[in-house]
Order: sequence, then structure tokens, then C-alpha cells
Amino acid sequence: MPVQTKNQVLSLLQQHQQEIKRFGVSRCGLFGSFVRDTAIHDQSDVDILVVFEPEQKTFDNFMHLSFFLEDLFSRTVDLITLESLSP
Repeated sequence: MPVQTKNQVLSLLQQHQQEIKRFGVSRCGLFGSFVRDTAIHDQSDVDILVVFEPEQKTFDNFMHLSFFLEDLFSRTVDLITLESLSP
């Protein structure tokens, strides 16, 4: 069943923290519609900002993390890095 609330997303991130770190993640955070509590029932994606350890920032880690989170949340994930943000 897809996650429905911010608390569900945060709880799953916490529960799977060690698995997420295996992808080289040093920090991650939630933003977007789930933070604002405006997520549409089954249509909204989960927006995650991720920071990788410098030596672990690879395309493979990025993609594997994205797939892992989509399976975890049963939703599409919009995974972004700090470098992909524009001012």
C-alpha cells in the first residue's frame, strides 16, 4: 500500500536508515507535497533530497537508491541532489 502521510514516509526512512546508508547516503530529507500535507491520494510522488558521501556519489548508487525508495514507499520518488538545485 502506498504511503499516505509525512509521518509514514519519515518512519520508513528511519526504520531503513542502515539500508539507505549502504547506498552511500550521508543525509536525506523530505520536501514537497508530503511536507505540506497536500499530497494527492495516489497521484503524488515522494520528493527526497539526498546528500551522498563524496566517494559514494555514483550513478549506480543514485539509481539503486531511487528504486529502493520507490519499492519502500510504493510510490514514484523524485530523488534530487544538492547539485541539481538551481538558485
